[in-house]
Amino acid sequence: MNIIIVGDGKVGYTLAQFLSKDGHDITIIDREQRALEKASETLDVMCVKGNGANVRTLLESGVDTCDVIIAVTGNDELNMVCCLAAKQLGAKYSIARIRDPEYTESLTMLQDKLDIDQVINPERATAQEISRLLRFPFAINIESFAHGRVEMVEFRVEASDPIIGIPLSKLHGRYPHIQFNAAQRNGEALIPGGSFAISAGDRLYATGDRESITRFFKHLGKDTQRLKSALLIGGGHISYYLAKIIAGMGVHMRIVEIKEEKCTHLSELLDGVMIINADGTDQEVLDSENVGECGALICLTNRDEENLITGMYGARRGAKKVIVKVNRLNTMEVMEDLGIESVVSPKLTTANVILRSVRALNNSRNSVVEKVYGMLGGKVEAYEFTALEGAGYLNIPLNRLGIKPGILVSVLVRNHKNIIPFGDDHIEADDTVILTAKAGTVINLEDAFDGTEIRKK
Repeated sequence: MNIIIVGDGKVGYTLAQFLSKDGHDITIIDREQRALEKASETLDVMCVKGNGANVRTLLESGVDTCDVIIAVTGNDELNMVCCLAAKQLGAKYSIARIRDPEYTESLTMLQDKLDIDQVINPERATAQEISRLLRFPFAINIESFAHGRVEMVEFRVEASDPIIGIPLSKLHGRYPHIQFNAAQRNGEALIPGGSFAISAGDRLYATGDRESITRFFKHLGKDTQRLKSALLIGGGHISYYLAKIIAGMGVHMRIVEIKEEKCTHLSELLDGVMIINADGTDQEVLDSENVGECGALICLTNRDEENLITGMYGARRGAKKVIVKVNRLNTMEVMEDLGIESVVSPKLTTANVILRSVRALNNSRNSVVEKVYGMLGGKVEAYEFTALEGAGYLNIPLNRLGIKPGILVSVLVRNHKNIIPFGDDHIEADDTVILTAKAGTVINLEDAFDGTEIRKK
């Protein structure tokens, strides 16, 4: 597809990087020459210097023949105007990043009047990601598929867990509704086979329906109790959205914000949330708020260093769950080395949501990709496909389809029921197929199979 990205900041650059690897033709528009030079030198993209809302600049970039325009500058209004102008000039699909909460209530009308096909709010999407993480304090990441029917939970295996040393082929007998679809050991990302035996320290993904997942972790002795308290450091947009999302769940929530005017504003917007005007990165303040006894410490200031130090202090004091926000993507691996495993990034979340949407537009005639989820630092990806009528891989047992190495058919969802598939199972039309694969190996569902049995059919 021909894709135009307006804005060559961290989000725009990350999108260009991944989408160019997917084989799309990418054009980047930005006013900053230095940013464009970096993109031109390191990526296989075309760069145009100028204003993305300027008709001449858009036409020079080929907007009249582009399939998707993505406006991710730091200015909401500019992003909206870019999309409006691009659609009028012939762009087929438009995506705009809009961050200001004041636009949230009128987004539907804005999208309709400005002909914007999709709006992504980074802070709101990050708050939704955090709300999922709060369900299990021990989880590193949680993602849902098939409209919530399938959950994928990443966790660290402990020496006391009763699954240590047991091959997956035997574990499937004990937990028939759970699929173990990805692992990381000594920094290596793996798609584990039946002979893979779990070791202490592994990062493991367990996948299944919500009830089975909860039962599995209860059997491991993990804490599956509902969160009772949360301490948020920083009173920005993410804190506001998160408070709104978990309102009414019985969570005792406190927000610590250093700026008095922000505290006043939040207290007017949020009922039932304690707003504290103080420096949340100060250890005395944290101790006075009993950080070691809170269910979750969520560090959401605008400075990565402050979030890291505050998170480390909370973890040392005994906070059950620590979540840290970062702005610089290259600090995420450093966080893990320092013991902070649950890390969120609005920029990366924005890029991932847009990537999923673009990939979903690029469907084959045999399958529709509904979702793509990056795992283990982007080394592995989980895909959600819908199998279409007439596809050659339908109704053939999986053990005869010739599934390629490094790929696992994790879950089938058929008639609202989950199936953990084995060799004799098959894919039917309209099935939701959850696939796990090494990053970059799959674009369409048919890419998972070698095609020998399909050609015979």
